[in-house]
Parts: sequence; C-alpha cells; structure tokens
Amino acid sequence: MKEQLELLAEIQCIDTGINGLSKKEDQFLEDINKKEEDILKEETRCLEEKTMLETLEKDHREHERMLKAFEDQKKITQELSNFVPNMDLIDFKASLTHPVLKRVSEIADRDGVQAFVIGGYVRDLLLQGGSAERKDIDIVVLGSGIEMARKVRNSFRKNVPLTVFKNFGTAMLKWDDDEIEFVGARKESYRKDSRKPVVEDGTLEDDLNRRDFTINTLALSLNEDTCGKLYDPFNGLRHLKEKIIKTPLDPNATFSDDPLRMLRGIRFATKLDFDIEPETFRAISENRERIRIVSWERITDEINKIIMAGKPGRGFLLLDESGLLEIILPELHSLKGVDIQNRQAHKDNFFHTLEVLDNLAEKSDNLWLRWAALLHDIAKPVTKKYDPDTGWTFHGHEFIGSKMVPEIFKRLKLPLNEKMRYVKKLVRLHLRPIVLSEDTVTDSAVRRLIFDAGDQIDDLMILCEADITSKNERRVKRYLQNFQIVREKIVAIEEKDHIRNFQPPVSGNDIQFVFNIPPSKNVGIIKNAIKEAILEGEIPNEFSEAYQFMLRKGKELGLSPANEINRPTL
Repeated sequence: MKEQLELLAEIQCIDTGINGLSKKEDQFLEDINKKEEDILKEETRCLEEKTMLETLEKDHREHERMLKAFEDQKKITQELSNFVPNMDLIDFKASLTHPVLKRVSEIADRDGVQAFVIGGYVRDLLLQGGSAERKDIDIVVLGSGIEMARKVRNSFRKNVPLTVFKNFGTAMLKWDDDEIEFVGARKESYRKDSRKPVVEDGTLEDDLNRRDFTINTLALSLNEDTCGKLYDPFNGLRHLKEKIIKTPLDPNATFSDDPLRMLRGIRFATKLDFDIEPETFRAISENRERIRIVSWERITDEINKIIMAGKPGRGFLLLDESGLLEIILPELHSLKGVDIQNRQAHKDNFFHTLEVLDNLAEKSDNLWLRWAALLHDIAKPVTKKYDPDTGWTFHGHEFIGSKMVPEIFKRLKLPLNEKMRYVKKLVRLHLRPIVLSEDTVTDSAVRRLIFDAGDQIDDLMILCEADITSKNERRVKRYLQNFQIVREKIVAIEEKDHIRNFQPPVSGNDIQFVFNIPPSKNVGIIKNAIKEAILEGEIPNEFSEAYQFMLRKGKELGLSPANEINRPTL
C-alpha cells in the first residue's frame, strides 16, 4: 500500500513537471511569434525605407537631368553658331510666321494654356537656317488639342477645314496645302502585340518622351512671354550638329513599342545623311522581327520615302545590315553574294542594284522609275547558271523579273494599276537599249524599241544609262556614246514614222471588210505582217502603202478583195 502511494506521488510529480514544461513551451512559442512579428515589422520598415531611398535617388537623378537640360539650354546660342552658317542669327520668334501658329499663340495666352510647335517643323527650322518648308506642322497643347484646334478654326473668317480624330485625341487643320495637327500633351504605353498605344494625359516632358528620336523632341514655345524659346531635354540640338539618329529613351523599348520607328530611323539617316548611333542601330537589329506586326501599307510608305532620298542606296544598305531587308524585301536580299567557279566570278548584284538606283536618283525623281531600278535585276538569283565556256549567265532574267513584279507589288500593297504595269514593262525591256548599244544601231531595231516601249522610251533610256556601273572607263564611254546614237535615232525615226504607240493604219476591221471574211487566223496574219513591214522599214507608216501591202499579203493567202476602202490621204 505504501509503495502504491509513493508511486502515485511520483506520478503526480511527473504530471506537475509536464504541465510546467507545457506552459514554458507555450511561453516559448509565444515569444517566437512575437519575435517573428517584430522581424516582419522591421523588414517592412526597411523595405519602405529602401523604396523611399530609391524614389529619392530617382528624383535626384531626374533633378540632375533637368539641371543639365537647363544648362544645355544656356548653351543653345553657342551650339547654334557652330551648327550651320548664320544659325546664331536665327530669331525663332520671327520664324514662327505661319498664320495658324500666330493664332495659336494668341488663343493660348488668352486661355492661359501652354502651347508648343514640336518635332519635324522645329528640326527642319534648324537644318534650314530658320525657314522650315514643311507641309505638316505638329502642335502640342497642355490641355485639349481638339479644343484648341476648334478655337483656332473658328477664329478665322475663311473656311478652314477641320478633321477631328476623337479616338486618338487629335485634330487636323487644313490650311491651303499645309496640314496642322493638334494634340494634347500625353504619355503612352504599349501592349506587346500591338503598336497602338494606351494614351493618358501628360506633361510636355511626357510628350517628348514618347517621340521617336532626339532630333524630333525639339519644341518651341508659342506663348507670348516665352515665344520662340527652344526646349531640348534630350540633346536633340547636339545630335543635329553631330548628325546622329538616337532614341530619347531605351532604344529596345522604343522599337518594341512601335516597330515602325526602326524604318523611320533608317529613313531619317538616309534622307538627312546622318549616322545611326550604335546602341540605337543594335536595337533595330535585335527588334527586327517586331516589324511583322506593322501593316504593309505603313512599311511601304517608309520604303517609298527611302527610295525618294537623294542617295537611296544607303537606306537599303542599312535595311540589309539591320536584318530588316530580308523580312521586307527578301527578293532584293537574295541578290547578295558572289559565286566563283573555275576562277570565274560574277558581280554582286545587290551592290550593283543599289549603284543603279543611286545613279538613276541623280537623273529622275520619278518614284516608279526608281522602283524599276530597284527591281530590274530581281530575277538574277533564279536564272543564275554557270557555263564553262561563257562563264556566269542570267538568261531571261528580264522576262522572269517582269513576271515577279506583280507579286511583289501585291505583297507590299503597292498599286496594281498602270504604276505596276509601268515598272513591269521597264524591267522586261531594260536590256534592249544595252543590246543595241553593243551592236550596230539599225533603224529596224530602233523602230521595234520605240514600238515596244511606247511613252516609256525616254524613261527606259534613263534606266539603261544608270545600269552602266562598270569600272572600265573605256567601256562606259563606249556604251554612253552608243546610247547617244540610239537617242538620236529615236528622235529621227519618231519624227519620220510616228512609231510610238502607233496603231497600224489598216485595222482588223478593214481586213475583214475588204476580203469579206469573219474574224479568223488570216486576219491576224495580215495585221501582224503589216506591223512587221512598218517596223522593218519595208513600208512607211501610211494608209495607202499599208493598204497595198494588205492586198498583196491577202493574195499570198488565197484571198480576193470583195470591197474597197477609199480613205483620203492626209
């Protein structure tokens, strides 16, 4: 009994100890939880302090950037004096003479809003020494651009057409041939799969941030107290002086947001003869696949502008170096390269084509003639063959190339009308004058050339002369001399025979009437024989001679005249 009581006492003692331990454990867990809460609070406080420091650092950097921008602003006069002759004499306020700009200035002051002329107009004002000759002017208002446009339109007595694009928050005034676009200052963000931005109201700086290149971020104040003051937060003036194309923000973000800017950058570099800053060009190359989200219409518009530059070949070199050309015009990219067999090589047809394009650009500003130059050898890759006896050949490339033109035009959304047919014809005929210049120039060959080329004969001759890119000066001289002979013969024969766009003086209906026959093979034979006789110089391009020739040809075919045509001689 005693032992049982002692055992029970021990058990009670153990229970008491266990209970004590449980309480200590609970206290311990409570202390741990409290410490975890304290640590979490400390981490939150540190994170808030870090965020605050980062914000302060960002604000500090922004403050330093703005201070630098103001410092750069003080150097504007000095920068301008080193830029182009007499640039230091530019009175920006006096340069803002357009009636719409003057009216914007008056209304902006009256309504207490800030307004600026911005972008290409200001850029060209600097490049052209204070006299920008542009048909498009961009105006940014710190407020509603549409409302400003309406007030400007209503302030004129004359009818000033106004178009409002409410979805885009812009408005367009038409003043004679000038287009003045109004927009409220805004900031933009983009989705990955679209180049259409999400737009919010913003400051002037926000609006300048969204511009494509620093040379297009220059802004002139239109308000009276600051009228003509130049705002240049991204050193656009310096880049104009240094002839550099550079994005105002991260180029990868700039081109990913709106891939068309890649083509615009190359177009500006080509047109202005500027260099693309290395990081900017690297970003174009890295983002080249993004061009696929841009519509062909917008792409082709930029390509046309590159083609119309003073030296368009440089633009296509930049397109090729960036990788864009292979995506946009793979047929042109395929011209690249030189093949060598048995120590025989052909020329690089890509560089030859660009040289032809530049040569032609010196002689003509016809867009479609320049397209013909760009595509004249487009079929050489698919017709290239090596012959051990004659070397490299491209037989039929002019014919196959002409067949490729409609498909290229269709893909690029270029017109499929007479413009396409014009380019197609010139591609098909571009070797003809060259062949003539290599041989004795006969009247018959010139007549056929005039007949086939029609009204395009003069443009064809310009193209063929541009196509002479040999480095052999004697050979070039011989070609050009022979081309001059061809030109003189064209004039002489055209005056005598009136071959250009001629219709044979005896028609198919005439043939059917005289021989009293229905439309048939014989009608075509006689009509073609008359045409060939005129082109070969066997008969003049006159009705009486052609009529007698028709009777003789009909007799050969066993036909007898049943009727007569009496047509007075002119």
